[in-house]
Amino acid sequence: MARKKSPNLTEGELRLMNVVWKEGRATVGDVVAGLPANPPLAYSTVLTTLRILEAKGYLRHTKKGRAFIYEPVIAHEEASRTALGHLVNHFFGGSRELLVVNLLKEETIGRAELRRIKKMIAESEQGAQK
Repeated sequence: MARKKSPNLTEGELRLMNVVWKEGRATVGDVVAGLPANPPLAYSTVLTTLRILEAKGYLRHTKKGRAFIYEPVIAHEEASRTALGHLVNHFFGGSRELLVVNLLKEETIGRAELRRIKKMIAESEQGAQK
């Protein structure tokens, strides 16, 4: 049975999207060149994955000569929010609080990072009171 298509990015798709987001526009060759050499990805694998990303709505292409130039349709920030929403909904029953509680229980958070988080919470509380 074929696997259901996921609108979320796989790890491999994310690697390619990171190159396209960084470059802004890229050919298949540009993406291959922008990926880490280890493990190497074949040109045909990158091409297939870019086509999948286009079908998922993450990329679009224009043709310049014989080359396809891929551009992101979805910004990195939007993809991050979508992935986070998926995580919250599927693993924490839609509860952001449970996500934060799990992060605080399972991760060691440095003092500087904790101060920044507290500041963001305070700012969020002030915005909610308005």
